[in-house]
Amino acid sequence: MNIKQIAMRATIVASVLGLSACANMSAQDRNTAIGAGVGAVAGSALSGGSALGTVGGAAVGGVIGNQVSKPTR
Repeated sequence: MNIKQIAMRATIVASVLGLSACANMSAQDRNTAIGAGVGAVAGSALSGGSALGTVGGAAVGGVIGNQVSKPTR
């Protein structure tokens, strides 16, 4: 197993453990966290394990997750 595979698995485990703390969050907060986790995994996969790709994916995913459940006025 190389370092990229280890980093990918660590990211997935951290995302799953982080999402377990979502019980008392609002729907928008929960969707932001889920979007960031999914975005981090996708960014890492698409960039070949690049740290910049992982962080960028997390940022984009978090924004999308936040806006999906944004309350309407």
